[in-house]
Amino acid sequence: MSAFDESQRPWGHYEILQESAISKTKCVYLLPGKRLSYQRHQKRAEHWFIIQGNAEVTLEGKVSQLSPGKSFSIEIGQLHRIANVGTEEVIFIEVQTGTYFGEDDIERIEDDFGR
Repeated sequence: MSAFDESQRPWGHYEILQESAISKTKCVYLLPGKRLSYQRHQKRAEHWFIIQGNAEVTLEGKVSQLSPGKSFSIEIGQLHRIANVGTEEVIFIEVQTGTYFGEDDIERIEDDFGR
């Protein structure tokens, strides 16, 4: 897989910046008013660093507000979601660590797009 592979989603898109056996790094672009599914992973942790916009993050039911320069960590198995609550696109860097980084390691609990 080459750098900057892009994947479109109903909430925006992401670019894969780096991928190896022990980590994967994405740049995620979240459209205003959209949110990712409320989900968890069994084989990876994630760390998010907000670049642009105002995000609302839910971790195990607790809601936090994140602005540019703030970061957030999600451990393996924790329920999490990020929502764009502002009027501009939220951009964040997502660093995944663990043993597997496939999209099939997503257990969706709630999803606005019926996936």
